[in-house]
Amino acid sequence: MNAGQDSLGFGLGLRSEYYQAILEQRPAIDWFEIVSENYLVEGGKALYFLDAIGEHYPLVMHGVSLSIGGPHELDRDYLRRLKHLAQRVQPAWISDHLCWSRGNAHQLHDLLPLPYTEESLQHVAARVRQVQDVIERPLVLENVSSYLRCADDQFSEWQFLSALSELSGCELLLDVNNVYVSARNHGFDAWEFISSLPKQRIRQLHLAGHSDYGSYLIDTHDHPVSDPVWQLYQRTLQHLGPVSTLLERDDHFPDLDELLGELNKARLLAAETLQGGAQCA
Repeated sequence: MNAGQDSLGFGLGLRSEYYQAILEQRPAIDWFEIVSENYLVEGGKALYFLDAIGEHYPLVMHGVSLSIGGPHELDRDYLRRLKHLAQRVQPAWISDHLCWSRGNAHQLHDLLPLPYTEESLQHVAARVRQVQDVIERPLVLENVSSYLRCADDQFSEWQFLSALSELSGCELLLDVNNVYVSARNHGFDAWEFISSLPKQRIRQLHLAGHSDYGSYLIDTHDHPVSDPVWQLYQRTLQHLGPVSTLLERDDHFPDLDELLGELNKARLLAAETLQGGAQCA
């Protein structure tokens, strides 16, 4: 898989706050990413808007509750409903997070980091293969932002992601903001993380805002993308070439025009960066 050849362009996370405006204005957005769990129902307003918007834009499914690294059995009912939604939506791909988010019985509603050990690697790889057998396509996994690390880690996060992709056949969703947040929180080099991943396995990029508390950052998705993240995004594109880019906003929702302006900034930065790279080549 060559990421650049598969690029959908520049997309926006689909949120209910913008349903009506999207249908009325048909804004210049190349694609939308949906939160899968919002549509695992039969009927209702959410599915009505999903179908209507899907008639005009490509869609990608992005989950938040797979808990691929958890100790529990995989939720087969959830996977069946996910596959059923995919049959309806015909997404370009299906993604979730490299994390665990539930115990044996309860969803914790958080994306918690894994221990990066050989045992954990084999556990997650086996579960990825099980998921892929059900959804009948590669699973795309996103790096999460983190605020603590396990004392017995045997791999860096980027080494773990690279090995997992090789073992399981999964693809990667590189969240540039999450890399920056975790790098600041843990003191590692954000560029070492990005440049060490297998380029051919990176299917998508995420951009989002965070909250800066001085000595640590929190991935809140309620601010515009920060200047350091824009700079890291440009360097990432220089390294990867064109990759499908998605802007996320999950709180403090501005007018759609403001988000479109931010998405257009990504588009212009990408054009400038990639054109400059082509001239250098």
